[in-house]
Amino acid sequence: MKTTLKHLIPALVIVTLLASCAVGGKYSRQTLSTPAQYRNQISLTGDTVLLPWKSFFKEPQLNLLIENALNKNSEVATALLTMEQLDLAFKQAKLSILPTLNLAVSANRSFQSKNSLNGSLSGQFVSTSYIDDYNANLQLAWEADIWGKAAMRKSGAMAEYLAQKENIAAVKTKIIAQVAKAYYNLIGLDEQLRIAKRNVQLSDSTLSMLNLQYRVGQVNSLAVEQVKAQQKTAELLVPLVQKNIEMQEHALSILCGEYPDAVKRSGTLASVAPNAIFATGVPAMLLSRRPDLKAAELLVRSANAKTRLAKAAMYPAISLSAQSGLNAFNIKNWFNIPGSIFNTLAANLAQPVFQKAELKTAYQTALLEQQKSVITFKQTMLTAVAEVSDAMSQSVHADERLALIDAKSASLNRANKDALLLYKSGMATYLEVITAQNNALQNDLEAISIKQEKLSALTDLYRALGGGIE
Repeated sequence: MKTTLKHLIPALVIVTLLASCAVGGKYSRQTLSTPAQYRNQISLTGDTVLLPWKSFFKEPQLNLLIENALNKNSEVATALLTMEQLDLAFKQAKLSILPTLNLAVSANRSFQSKNSLNGSLSGQFVSTSYIDDYNANLQLAWEADIWGKAAMRKSGAMAEYLAQKENIAAVKTKIIAQVAKAYYNLIGLDEQLRIAKRNVQLSDSTLSMLNLQYRVGQVNSLAVEQVKAQQKTAELLVPLVQKNIEMQEHALSILCGEYPDAVKRSGTLASVAPNAIFATGVPAMLLSRRPDLKAAELLVRSANAKTRLAKAAMYPAISLSAQSGLNAFNIKNWFNIPGSIFNTLAANLAQPVFQKAELKTAYQTALLEQQKSVITFKQTMLTAVAEVSDAMSQSVHADERLALIDAKSASLNRANKDALLLYKSGMATYLEVITAQNNALQNDLEAISIKQEKLSALTDLYRALGGGIE
């Protein structure tokens, strides 16, 4: 044993010196050529976009729905369980540098061949046709971490844990945005239903007026049937909107982790609008804001650690082992101390030489995975900038369309009133009245759609710029 240690010491010194050279390159942050500014800039105030969602979404009923979704949504629950798994993996990685200690207890009886050397000798020494072996021992093993494998495992596990933490934030932000958009859609559908019912009542009034004129011969049956058709057009919209309301309620209920049911809500699209407080900054600032970007970068860090581990597996490994216990061939002497005590001490230096290129292949595979994670990180950045740009474009142009639709609504409302007055005074035809009413209906529905687009754009921009889950 002394001879083994004597030869092993120089090897330990050499390997320790080699260990001063890093196994693979340590992680360095990727350089991203981000644009200097977004394509569309909007005039917003505030010094941070990381607003708590309760500060951004002010409508009380919406906040209750978001709270339920964050507590009950299955996607969030799954992400939290995944984080618990990664937490266990990280704790295990921290323990990888510790030695292992195992207890082994065994009892064996082997029947030797009578024509074998062992069989012939056993008959002389133990006077039986078999040999018993009773063993109880503690086995201690420890691998010298000369390449920093434990630190690599810990670094990789920590990066994956933190990435999952960011993924949870990203999932929660996504759920918050989905709930908000669904709620706004419901409010918009409620307004569509009110407009449809109001137009049904307006058509009823127009039809009543034409029926009176028909009875006195002022109009023909064609005019009456045309107005009836216009009334049915408005009536057809009611069940269609009601169907859409129920389907949106069901989708929102599932988002909140509940079975499909009616959803409480209040207000109008104007009253439920969120606080548009942002600080758009430059695209590079997304790196410190968006959880999915931070998660993607952390996964690059994890892949780097795995690559270094795969490379370290190709280098020599030094391990020490010790074993102590009780051994006997006769059970009555098994615990005869000190006669049954044995001790073993070993030191090993192992260098992989030929393993069918498995270690090299594993390293090359890990290197490719690292390159893929870098590409994914860069693509995530491109997508993030695009999402912010899209939301800004949608918000800017929705404002322009809202200004135009408001002016159009004022004109059509005046035209609708004038058409009725002119018709009553005999200066306009019933077709002009029907056309004016239909134009007003379509314009009101379009105005609601644009308002929904504006709220959707603000919600998307909130999420795209990082949001805030606390």
